[in-house]
Amino acid sequence: MSEIKTIWFDGIDKSCPLPEYPRPQLQREKWLCLNGEYDYAITAENASCPESFDGKIIVPFSVESAASGVQRKLLPSQRLWYRRKFSLTEDFNSKRTLLHFGAVDWQCTVWVNGKLMGEHTGGYNPFSFDITDALTDGENELVVKVYDPTDAGHQQRGKQVLETQGFWYTATSGIWQTVWLEPVNYCRIESIKLVPDIDKGVINIKTKHTCECGGKLFAKVLDGEKAVFDGEITADAAIPVPDAKLWSPESSFLYDLKLTLDCDGEKDEVSSYFGMRKFSVVKDSDGCPRLALNNKPYFQRGLLDQGYWPESQLTPPCDEAMIFDIEKMKELGFNMLRKHIKTEPLRWYYHCDRLGMLVWQDMISGGEYIGQLLAGALPIFSIHVKDNKYKAFKRTKPEWREEFKQELWGMIDSLYNCVSICCWVPFNEGWGQFDAKEIGTKIKELDPTRFVDHASGWHDQNGPDFKSMHRYIVPVTAPTRFTRKGRPYVLSEYGGYSWNIKDHVWNAKRSFGYIMFPNSKKLSAAYKHLHDVQIVRLIKKGLCATVYTQVSDVEFEVNGIYSYDRKVLKVDKNTVIEVNKKLTY
Repeated sequence: MSEIKTIWFDGIDKSCPLPEYPRPQLQREKWLCLNGEYDYAITAENASCPESFDGKIIVPFSVESAASGVQRKLLPSQRLWYRRKFSLTEDFNSKRTLLHFGAVDWQCTVWVNGKLMGEHTGGYNPFSFDITDALTDGENELVVKVYDPTDAGHQQRGKQVLETQGFWYTATSGIWQTVWLEPVNYCRIESIKLVPDIDKGVINIKTKHTCECGGKLFAKVLDGEKAVFDGEITADAAIPVPDAKLWSPESSFLYDLKLTLDCDGEKDEVSSYFGMRKFSVVKDSDGCPRLALNNKPYFQRGLLDQGYWPESQLTPPCDEAMIFDIEKMKELGFNMLRKHIKTEPLRWYYHCDRLGMLVWQDMISGGEYIGQLLAGALPIFSIHVKDNKYKAFKRTKPEWREEFKQELWGMIDSLYNCVSICCWVPFNEGWGQFDAKEIGTKIKELDPTRFVDHASGWHDQNGPDFKSMHRYIVPVTAPTRFTRKGRPYVLSEYGGYSWNIKDHVWNAKRSFGYIMFPNSKKLSAAYKHLHDVQIVRLIKKGLCATVYTQVSDVEFEVNGIYSYDRKVLKVDKNTVIEVNKKLTY
């Protein structure tokens, strides 16, 4: 492993990294960030909380990362402990106190002042505890214990492994998103669900709150400084948005939303936002199904986005780093990112919302490796296996399958309001796949407003919504009408063209790529040729979206548009822009 870093590494504020408000679509004025320096220790699995700790760790960076200041591997037989002291401000007086975790990988137990607050399983979804009754005046103590078996376990882990190789990456164990405290009223807004309807000209708002004493709910919708709506609403309301400004990557307009729950003068106020947009499938003049945005055919030019960073792995080093990736891909003419087998902090989606970048959101893959036959040989010959063969797909135990589904529903729930997300991807290339058609149908019931790529790449079960193809090295061809089953077809992974750049790679001797090139000139020429000869001509045959691999290099993978440290644009900028101009209806 090399010591390459991004330009943001040296600027990380170790006293409080990632200090921005972590939940932009349900924001309160008062909060307390608990990112920063913690005590840490790694113990045997059966050990109790240690009296002395091994050293300091910077949260929210994983114990394996350079940004954490630790860079130690956590083994399946070990447990990772965190401890820090905190004191509350006057904002918490006479309030309930919620302790929030953006994400902890994988299983954690939380104590405050020695009292058990709860446990959580699942490495990618947010969770919280009401810790009010455990708090004392003055200084308080937070302790967290984490278990993460990585690829030695059955759980959803994405591309994390204990021994990095090829397209399998260094594990991210423990706390890897923001930890924060929030003072709230007993009667408060717990969650909101925002569903725009551009055909009816309304924003549907479903509000869940804790009030049982007859409190009133008020909403204000703002177009800049202008109030579009200001008045009392019910918990399930349809608010008119006349002459709505529609959201798109070309015009990413967002309405501000203020909600107030008033219980006898005690008010809970939250801020949010929404975009008026619609995703659907329409037919063109030849009767070919096309992806549409706001009722018009809209070609999606995307990139695979792994979301890894050399110094901080799954965790972006800072807000500016997240913005960099999104803005640079927009400058190159892309309008979509496929967030590949991970979730991001909510602020990443907020930046996609405000900057105008469509998102395909993958679920996290899990389970054992399914083997070369299912994962390699059969897909080459377009042979699809029924995914109710649970043993073959390494999903034998019912509790494993149920755990996956509950985490999938949780992911959709936590990201539901993100304006930019247009597609859910529950399974990728057969990894841990099971009952994909049924699960895809269930997702459509939970969220009928978005697309579903039920089995991206391989082992298509004829489910919603796409015929989804992956092609590396071998020529890209159009599917037949028989295999499409009347669905739009998308090229949800392709390319992977690679260049191994000295001083900007993770490991020069073991770098991985599908097709290697010696310099930017040859790489750029091959990129242009691939699209001119194979991709562009498929649009007339029904191609609706492309996902090129990928935004940046990741560890041993060197097939990025950018180098892993984000310091080198590897493909000629003008070449990419000109190619993207051709990728349209």
